[in-house]
Amino acid sequence: LEAAEQVEQKRAQLIEEYRDAFANPYIAAKRGYLDDVVEPPETRARLVEDLDSLEGKRVDHPDRKHGNIPL
Repeated sequence: LEAAEQVEQKRAQLIEEYRDAFANPYIAAKRGYLDDVVEPPETRARLVEDLDSLEGKRVDHPDRKHGNIPL
């Protein structure tokens, strides 16, 4: 029974260490995995701003350099 308590305490400690080390958006941003961290109160305004910037975007598809050869 005592071993079970120690296992549970160790598990809780390891979970906390993992969260501190890896489950954090700021660490991912620091390593370059993210472009930006948006706080929850800023989310709606940021989405509106970003979608507005894409409203008039045109995607140009270049002509094909090589067509399919007839077989």
